[in-house]
Amino acid sequence: MSLSFQTMAALRFGYGFRPTETPPADRDALLDPMRVADSNCLFPVGGIDARRQAIRNVADRLRDIRSSDIDDAAKRDEQKAVFKELQQSYQRDADARIAQAVFSPNGFYERLAAFWTNHFSVSVDKTQPMKLIVPLFEAEAIRPHIGGTFPDLLRSATQHPAMLIYLDQAQSLGPDSPAGLKRNKGLNENLARELLELHTLGAGSGYTQDDVRAAAMVLTGITVDRQAVEVDFRKAVAEPGSHRVLGVSYGRTQRSERDYLQMLDDLALNPKTAAHISRKLAVHFISDTPPQAMIDAMTQMWRKTDGDLMVVYGAMLDHPAAWTNEGAKARQPFDFVVAGLRALDLPRNAAAGAVVDPLADDEGAGQAMADDNPPMPGNGSVSPDKAANPPDPQEVKRRQAAIDATFYVPRGLGVYALQRIGQPVWRPPSPAGFPEGFDAWINAGELSERISWARRAIGRYGKQDDPREFLKATLSDAARDDTIRVVTQAPNKMTGLTLALASPEFNRR
Repeated sequence: MSLSFQTMAALRFGYGFRPTETPPADRDALLDPMRVADSNCLFPVGGIDARRQAIRNVADRLRDIRSSDIDDAAKRDEQKAVFKELQQSYQRDADARIAQAVFSPNGFYERLAAFWTNHFSVSVDKTQPMKLIVPLFEAEAIRPHIGGTFPDLLRSATQHPAMLIYLDQAQSLGPDSPAGLKRNKGLNENLARELLELHTLGAGSGYTQDDVRAAAMVLTGITVDRQAVEVDFRKAVAEPGSHRVLGVSYGRTQRSERDYLQMLDDLALNPKTAAHISRKLAVHFISDTPPQAMIDAMTQMWRKTDGDLMVVYGAMLDHPAAWTNEGAKARQPFDFVVAGLRALDLPRNAAAGAVVDPLADDEGAGQAMADDNPPMPGNGSVSPDKAANPPDPQEVKRRQAAIDATFYVPRGLGVYALQRIGQPVWRPPSPAGFPEGFDAWINAGELSERISWARRAIGRYGKQDDPREFLKATLSDAARDDTIRVVTQAPNKMTGLTLALASPEFNRR
């Protein structure tokens, strides 16, 4: 090991040092937080139950708008009001997601949550309601299963409404199913294709277009119960008969949920899935070109334990290559921003925990926010009276200001900064997620944005810090001699602190 265990653990497997935290002391300290689901997730704002109610409320409101007898211009105005609230809700959740990574003492857990959320990518840009659903996806479909088995994680992610909507599974009909014959609509292969290519076996693993189509047939019947905000299996939509995927037949004349669940389990335990995802984990944490011996060790433990992820993580941590060749990976923008805010010891906003989701429940949210934050304008079912009596602009401004005061992370240093740097929260460019390669994140334009961010962040939180002490607290023994010299000789504090955050050691892990 070229650096101390604590430094490698904080930089390579976490989000860097935070002055008020004790870094992991050993391998078990990294793994222990995964043994229990993290119940302290800051998003979705207001909690999971309130978010599910909010999704139902929005669906009702949009339905009421469509069926109301107001003119088209008034309908568009009402829809815009709802969409504006959805955007505000998304931004509050994104604030909370950044804060979750900044304030959590469990850096490896948070990094794994980001890894798996990117592996099972869904985007808030798919539809307007997805701005409510995607934060729920990470909170209830990903995070509770990080320390479990991959079959359970695959089931949880695949069956979540966010995934079913994002990959259009909710519109897929068996061509010869009763619903398909009646509606003259057919199969959608998106979920099946990404399931094989991205989520399990991997591209080039040998599956064929026939396997994709057969898997899509097996997946028919899965749709979304929009009232319950849950996966639903509808036999009338399911393609009848038996379908062969990778040589295994699923289903008989009567189709059931067991067919697709068995297919998911088989894919999760396929040796090619074990190799594909073991490699992907090693690429994410260790190097763009990790040693094959490490991948083989992880794959072997995957197959031996039927996808016990704790054992797979342990195999990665136990390999000697996990603790050498520091700086082989680029810190991605989210990683950089979170590490920077941790290094600057961003203070916790005590008011942030009082935030409730104003879209969750009209009366409940209004009461909950009454003390400090009045409810957002536009809550409740749409009515012509409401359109005729728009809220007072000053009242709207005051209410929004009250909510804005509860931000965890200033948006100029958080949500908006990540948009500029190229990794907006929960907005991956495709189902493949954000790229991993060094060249994607370390280039002239990227570094310019990072330096600009560093100057703004230091101006707000770090201008009193001594650059030499800051460098020591931020990078510990990872700081190289030339970086120490440059920072020490900086003409002023601002320049010295900026050079520390712009250094190669801080932008790599």
